[in-house]
Amino acid sequence: MEWYHYLSGFFAGVFLTNALPHFVHGISGNKFPTPFSKPGGIGLSSSTTNVIWALFNMVVGYLLLTAGPLNIPVFFAGIAVISIFSSIHFQRKHKED
Repeated sequence: MEWYHYLSGFFAGVFLTNALPHFVHGISGNKFPTPFSKPGGIGLSSSTTNVIWALFNMVVGYLLLTAGPLNIPVFFAGIAVISIFSSIHFQRKHKED
């Protein structure tokens, strides 16, 4: 495997995992932070913006996932990194309401 296969597997895990909260909040009609909110990543975006952001993350994640051979531990590392980061970052979202 080439080095870029590891990189694409890692970021496939990041993008696919990042899609989950945005998709769930969006289809539930709830507001949730996106990079397009004000302030970015902290303020709340509409449910439609969240669905669009989730779909974008799914497409990018899928493209990265199919870019080459997948190393499962590296893919899981991407999932773990974005999950831990999100759990820390989004603790503040309700303080902005």
